[in-house]
Amino acid sequence: MTETHRKLFGTDGVRGVANVEPITPETALKLGRALAYVYRNPNGRHRRILIGKDTRLSGYMLETALASGICSMGADVWLVGPLPTPAIAFLTHSMRADAGVVISASHNPFEDNGIKFFSCDGFKLDDETEQRIEALVADDGSLAQFRAANGDIGKAARIDDALGRYLIFLKSCLPRNAAFDGIKVTLDCANGAAYKVGPEALEELGAELVAIGVDPDGTNINRDCGAVHLENLRATVLREHAQVGIALDGDADRAMLLDEKGEVFDGDDVMALLGTRMAAEGRLASNTVVATVMSNFGLEVALRRAAIKLVRTDVGDPAVAREMRLNSYNLGGEQTGHIILMDCSTTGDGLITSLLVLAIIAETQKPLSALRTMRRVPQVLENVRVSARTPLSEMPAVQRAISGAERKLGDTGRLLVRYSGTEMLARVMVEGDDPKLIGSLAQEICAEIRKQVGAR
Repeated sequence: MTETHRKLFGTDGVRGVANVEPITPETALKLGRALAYVYRNPNGRHRRILIGKDTRLSGYMLETALASGICSMGADVWLVGPLPTPAIAFLTHSMRADAGVVISASHNPFEDNGIKFFSCDGFKLDDETEQRIEALVADDGSLAQFRAANGDIGKAARIDDALGRYLIFLKSCLPRNAAFDGIKVTLDCANGAAYKVGPEALEELGAELVAIGVDPDGTNINRDCGAVHLENLRATVLREHAQVGIALDGDADRAMLLDEKGEVFDGDDVMALLGTRMAAEGRLASNTVVATVMSNFGLEVALRRAAIKLVRTDVGDPAVAREMRLNSYNLGGEQTGHIILMDCSTTGDGLITSLLVLAIIAETQKPLSALRTMRRVPQVLENVRVSARTPLSEMPAVQRAISGAERKLGDTGRLLVRYSGTEMLARVMVEGDDPKLIGSLAQEICAEIRKQVGAR
């Protein structure tokens, strides 16, 4: 990975404070131009690139700049307005666009924004393609010779039926004749991308809906609402006596659920529920679920009990998706609510996740609290500020402390020791049934790390 790539692209596209580099109209125009060049078609029809966004005020500015850059290279633009990130992935593929663009910063506050791309198959771009775009943005002048002649300049058009297309797709992911009549649902759309399509989907399926976070004004996305702020949703679930609470984030690619008691039913709970049901029905590919290293050990125990294998990846849904594609797995996700159901979607989709859980509630006639198939194992997470990221494998005393802790835990717990990717911290996570034991093991490992590389 080049140094310039690290400056622009992160783990999930380009992100930062809106109207501050790199999230400026100037850079957005260059990104649009570079994207259109990478997907250029010297002969034949104009290329078509689809652009969607969430509800941030800065989305108008970035959408216009991206479209301008794309059109200047002779490609056409389809604008679909505010829709969830997974809707853009779906529409890019189903409408046979050559690429898709999402303008969103997910769960971040409105001051931030981001730009991420999808290829024609609905998957996020691979690192090599991102690096090509990065290099072209850095050397934008080299694209001047490829600008379209007057008669070949691209045009932009609004796609008025994009929301309807996505609604039909969402319902196609459910079992035949699925209906939510009699189920009272509280839905928090985070004043974000799903503020229209989320309520419409649930109402069309018959749910008794209480919707909150559906009044975006350009500045209130994720503000005290959505998947990272569950307090208002919990209060509404309890006040309205709802059976389920659903909280989407700003771009609706993930969902956090609450049961009828207001207790969190997170991504681990969802993977345990869906994984065991899919395995029992013979639909779980290779009898395997993919999760990150941050998923609770209780998920591993619940899946093991059902003879299901758990494969762990690095943090982030892109890492989960890569592992799933590489080995043709069809269920994976993160504790934070990104759930990827590869039989339906190419990326995490908070609405699909929620609808499938509601379909199980409707089928079984059981409350969500009764559908928990995993018991969360106590967890201790300690941070040690370090002066250097010396490889853990080069510190024998730390390795002895880790090995000793693993022996004491046996198969009743799990530990993870790693450096933070963004801060000068070593993170020590220990999970197990005995809170006192896991606390002491975490402290022992932290003490050894402090001796070796602790910040002075």
